[in-house]
Amino acid sequence: MEPRIAPGRFRELGPINWVVWQVLSRAAGTEDAHLFSTLGRTRGLFRGWLHYSGRLMPGGRLRRYDTELVILRVAHLRQCEYEMEHHIRLGKRAGVTREILERLRVGPAAPGWSDRERALLSAVDQLVTTRDLDDEGWKALAAHYDERRLIEIVLLTNQYEGLASTITALRIQTDH
Repeated sequence: MEPRIAPGRFRELGPINWVVWQVLSRAAGTEDAHLFSTLGRTRGLFRGWLHYSGRLMPGGRLRRYDTELVILRVAHLRQCEYEMEHHIRLGKRAGVTREILERLRVGPAAPGWSDRERALLSAVDQLVTTRDLDDEGWKALAAHYDERRLIEIVLLTNQYEGLASTITALRIQTDH
């Protein structure tokens, strides 16, 4: 599928977003991080979104491993290849091995998860599929996380679920 909006360049991004796109592309290990060169077309909105996103990942209070479990599970559930490819690379740095990635694809019922990991992945599944978290799921999650991290889990899940929708609707191509 062709992108609905082509990735921007200097003229479409403006000088600030162009520099941001260049830096983020290098950090992602690609010449053109299409997500950023596309969303960068929104100028100031892009920078506001980037600030919020960065406060959740990598700047959140959750361990990076947990953050990557959440993002990768959302990407899998939403069948968002862009998110999946990008976060497989980032997940490796946070300790997400191939074995863990395969378990992630199966879900929280897969053998080998700790109680904390199972509660986290079950919460992600519920949030993505029902847009809510039942009392049992909340209680299981609250046994492992403080209030601040509980809020962050909900925000992080919804941020990446919304991002998957954006990537899908705009037909943003994977980075090569």
